[in-house]
Amino acid sequence: MPLFNNQDSYEVVREGEDNILKIDAERAEYTPSVEDSPVCMQRTIKKLMETSDITKIVFSQKRDYEYDFSQTQLLIEIAKLYGKLLKQKELFSYQALIYDPACTKCGNGWFNETQHILNDIFTSDPLGAFVETTRLTRRELIRMQKTTDNRCINCIKKFIATLRYIQNELEKTKLVELAKPYLAGYELGDREVYRRIFSPSIKPDFMFTKLMAMYPVDGEELDNYALPDETEITIFRLPDSVKTLYHMMPPEFKLEEEKYELLDQARKIMAEHKPKKSEFVDPQRMRQIFYNVGHDLIEELSNYRNVKLRAKEIDRLTEILVRYTVGFGLIEVLLQDDKIQDISINSPMGQIPMFIVHGEFDDCYTNIVPTKGEAESWASKLRMISGRPLDEANPILDTELELPGASTRVAAITEPLNPTGLAYSFRRHRDRPWSLPLFIHNKMITSTGAGLISFLVDGTRSILIAGTRSSGKTSFLSSILVEIMRRYRIITIEDTLELPTGSLRKLGFNIQSMKVASALSKGGSELTASDGIRTTLRLGDSSLIVGEVRSAEATALYEAMRVGAAANVVAGTIHGDSPYGVFDRVVNDIGVPKTSFKATDIIIVANPIKTADGLHRYRRVTQITEVGKEWNNDPHLEGGFMDLMKYDAKRDILDATDGLNNGESEVLKIIAGNVKEFAGNWDSVWDNIMLRSRLKQTQVDTAVKLNDMELLEAPMTITCNDIYHMVAEDVKNEIGTLEPKRIEYEWSEWWKKAIKDYLSKRTKAQ
Repeated sequence: MPLFNNQDSYEVVREGEDNILKIDAERAEYTPSVEDSPVCMQRTIKKLMETSDITKIVFSQKRDYEYDFSQTQLLIEIAKLYGKLLKQKELFSYQALIYDPACTKCGNGWFNETQHILNDIFTSDPLGAFVETTRLTRRELIRMQKTTDNRCINCIKKFIATLRYIQNELEKTKLVELAKPYLAGYELGDREVYRRIFSPSIKPDFMFTKLMAMYPVDGEELDNYALPDETEITIFRLPDSVKTLYHMMPPEFKLEEEKYELLDQARKIMAEHKPKKSEFVDPQRMRQIFYNVGHDLIEELSNYRNVKLRAKEIDRLTEILVRYTVGFGLIEVLLQDDKIQDISINSPMGQIPMFIVHGEFDDCYTNIVPTKGEAESWASKLRMISGRPLDEANPILDTELELPGASTRVAAITEPLNPTGLAYSFRRHRDRPWSLPLFIHNKMITSTGAGLISFLVDGTRSILIAGTRSSGKTSFLSSILVEIMRRYRIITIEDTLELPTGSLRKLGFNIQSMKVASALSKGGSELTASDGIRTTLRLGDSSLIVGEVRSAEATALYEAMRVGAAANVVAGTIHGDSPYGVFDRVVNDIGVPKTSFKATDIIIVANPIKTADGLHRYRRVTQITEVGKEWNNDPHLEGGFMDLMKYDAKRDILDATDGLNNGESEVLKIIAGNVKEFAGNWDSVWDNIMLRSRLKQTQVDTAVKLNDMELLEAPMTITCNDIYHMVAEDVKNEIGTLEPKRIEYEWSEWWKKAIKDYLSKRTKAQ
């Protein structure tokens, strides 16, 4: 039952496993911060004395300020100790402090000092109470050394015993233990030490998500940068820990109070209209409708409240409003950071921060704590957007999500699979297709490896990209798509749409995407991956790209390889950490016949490489291996695998093997046999691979020299590839052969002019 007063009523609310002390501080004269306000700390400790089993404290004053379990326990310990001392009040009476009742010389002063500590300081500044008892004890010890009167000495000893009792009891508390390293020179009223220990998560009224706003006191700043919407990102290393903190401060946490009130009122009004399932069929259109309605609403409310807002401020507030009504809250802000690769949200909600995988700092925890209400809101939206269930009968949902500025693959799990409720994983897709030059720059592959892959793609080989989770398989597959000439049709098959088909379509590719049922889904109207692959064989001559080979669709994929792949690239990704691992999975786990596996021409293995300290990892292509055809049972034992390139860990480089250097590749010989200029001439094949390698390295070198990575993106890479093919054709028509030096010269002349034009346009744009 709530207990009320005029300033800060409170109630104890049960939420899941938590008993939350909720304090309404809207009309309180103090700041709702135990670390900043002695009044707030004093009243909170006294409220804790009246309650029991509290696990969290939440203040409401425009925003919610939440102190978690560990911080709450520090205050509860002080409250219990204070209650204990109050019950022992006879220990601190005037008579108890003096040895000789006949002497009144010191008793009044001691009594007043003791009462000041207990009544005025203890609950508002417990560290001050500890420091003050220590100071008074030191003072009395010095005084006792100077005194010769035994009556005085006995009195002083008794007073010191009382002080030490309070001091020792405080010293046993966790708060004093944590604060001890910072108490040198402590002055009463100084709240700096409390700020090192207490730091609430903050949640504005219109939001569900909580955010730890304070920087870690002892954190070492590793990096800081801003996102386009002015969100501030700071990366911290913490002392005595391998953990790294990704600290985010979005614009919605830096608004003036009047803007918070506008947003809160607007959200309450818009909450009356809950989007229907039919509206989520086109989420982008729905967001635009809500944006228009929200924009008008905020403008109207600001006029009614006489709050003057510029047009840009109304736009900003509207974006925030949409984010926390039909959007996904701070998830959307996180996904605007193109350095983030994965977001993990573990259960139980409200107790654990979000975790991310950062492109530069690897695994980090964040200052963002999602709540149960928000998790349930996400689940409802994902059900409507995907058309797939998420309940006890179907505890897994795997889908894709298009959000402003980013697309992501989402996996959600719930009970009974996850006994503690909802949990999520968001994998951010790059807005634009990856390219081989980008991977060269990031050291995932060498220019020689890129040249070889370019040659294999033009040679219409069947390629599987293998690797562990988060090894970059799908990203690397997208770079292979960029290498396919735009004159050819491409069909992609995915259960969750991760390949950048939309971007490639805008870049002029003849590409058709097909969405099939997830391997995790049960029933439904979607076609299976196997049916999707077989359907492509009826859609005409096309390159076939399979997002991920997981199970039974592998049989259909190998069927496609064997009957229709001779004139087209067939490529896909698969989990496996080595060529034999791929064979084992395809043949022994999935059940594809061994003879069918021979339809695989090339296996590219990409794996994360960890540093010796275990704190960092880098994505690298570790093997490019061809699958031979002259084996019966075990390609590993019978020499069915031949590495064309292998990763050298000491040099951190992908090296060509002797087999490749000596022209022993059967796959490359097959490609050469279909090209007049290459047939029977290994040197010509190798010269062409190295030509492609040099052209891509030139692209990378120029981008580095000009400090402009835009030159490595798909649009420029596609143009570079197109010009190579056109120049090669012109040289062949002119002199009858694919002369590498001549092709390189003509391409380089074009490149110089292209860069000159590019720089001119860039200067004008600036």
